[in-house]
Amino acid sequence: MNSEMILPQISWRRRATDRLMTGLSILTVLLVLLPLFAIFAYLVIKGIGSINIAFLTQTPKPVGEPGGGMANAIVGSGVILGIASLLGVPLGVGAGIFLSEYGRNRYGDAVRFVSDVLNGVPSIVIGIVAYGLVVLRQKHFSALAGGVALAIMMVPTIARTTEQMLLLVPQSIREAAYGLGVSRWRTTLSITLRTATSGVITGIMLAFARVAGETAPLLFTAFGNQFWNLKVNQPTAALSLQIFTYAISPFDEWHRQAWAGALVLIVLIVSAVAAVRIAVRHGTLAGA
Repeated sequence: MNSEMILPQISWRRRATDRLMTGLSILTVLLVLLPLFAIFAYLVIKGIGSINIAFLTQTPKPVGEPGGGMANAIVGSGVILGIASLLGVPLGVGAGIFLSEYGRNRYGDAVRFVSDVLNGVPSIVIGIVAYGLVVLRQKHFSALAGGVALAIMMVPTIARTTEQMLLLVPQSIREAAYGLGVSRWRTTLSITLRTATSGVITGIMLAFARVAGETAPLLFTAFGNQFWNLKVNQPTAALSLQIFTYAISPFDEWHRQAWAGALVLIVLIVSAVAAVRIAVRHGTLAGA
């Protein structure tokens, strides 16, 4: 028996409401993106003129001498962020796995509370804590102390993001693994975590992007350096520190270089996050 279904005509009021809500959604997206594009455009206008080969390959010049660059600060930022990632990512992911798979108890609630509180602690306070834990023990500033400070800031963000991503994995996947005789820890690492890899890596990059531009913690830990340094136990330059130093100076040349450093910092952060997202999408990191 063949019969045609006649769909009721959508009323003009519902169509108007749909278009209105769609328009408002687009407007809110534009309002969110507008400040980002405005900031980036302003940085390009102010800083692009000071970026050259010397800026990317040379160390800072003495006061009053034109030229120089922030090559040591670029490398120093990479060293400090590398240390922070080596310390913070395993701890954050491990804490997130515990909260998701084994944290349905008072201890898990305590860890969640501490993570949420730590997310709201001012970065300068974390810098002072790292100063007391590392700098005072070493009796000097160092890249290691800066990495520890940034790692402390990364851990709660990664932990909570990892927990939420693992909770999104259907329970049926875990039960299927248990039914095949796979142990719980092996299921967590090989199946649950692998399934949520894309979301976990996104959380890691959010934490990375957050700490990459921090200055206050590094004032008490890495301290800065006008020369090349690749030793983790010595004071080390960082882009954010160099930008801060140049920005508060009375010299126009340093102000121009501060704008250039800010532009380079933003480009490096965006490039790193974009590269990881592309790798995840194409399965390089997600193992797809």
